[in-house]
Amino acid sequence: MAKGRRRKSYGHHNTVSAIIVYTLLALLLVGGVTVGGAMWYVHHTDEEQAAQASAAKAAEARRKQAFIAKVAPTAQSLYSQYKIFPSITIAQAILESDWGESSLSAEYNNLFGVKGTNPANTKEMTTQEYVNGEWQTIKARFRVYASYAQSITDHAQLFSRGTNWNAQQYQRVLAAQDYKTKAKALQADGYATDPDYASKLIEIIATYGLTKYDPAAAGQTSQASASSR
Repeated sequence: MAKGRRRKSYGHHNTVSAIIVYTLLALLLVGGVTVGGAMWYVHHTDEEQAAQASAAKAAEARRKQAFIAKVAPTAQSLYSQYKIFPSITIAQAILESDWGESSLSAEYNNLFGVKGTNPANTKEMTTQEYVNGEWQTIKARFRVYASYAQSITDHAQLFSRGTNWNAQQYQRVLAAQDYKTKAKALQADGYATDPDYASKLIEIIATYGLTKYDPAAAGQTSQASASSR
């Protein structure tokens, strides 16, 4: 009797074991579909993100090129009169206006942070300047222009006429024969308070190939300077 009960119990365990095995197999099959689906979903999401990143990068490149194209013609037209390389002017506009997106440039067409004192053609704004070895936030009045072209022209005239306190202040900028020397002369002559101003201009010009906007003679000296880096 006891043995018969044990045999019956053994058969019962076989049935239970079979059910468990089949259940596990079913779960594995379902799990496989779920896991496979999840892997496909992640892969699909990665492709979408990569496509979006690529589209954003392309849009950013177009935006920057559009800004350069808007600034370059005026910069080129003023070279013969003021001898400021278009590459320098464009790089300054990029750096100082954040590609035309700063409030000063977007609202008032002031690409170069030119200051003024006349309330009739200036606007008081907050800015940062490097003073006594540190960046400080100050308020100042900045010129308001009707267009980018007007801002670029006033910028070129500044180098020609100098400042109210020194008419010869930018003579080294005008005399420089390549864009690197001009960039360094701008900083040496006190144009900007940023201690890295010259190196930033040089990097922008090299990165975006801005010497192609310079006249042939200026372009040759600029390219020679670039090749010596």
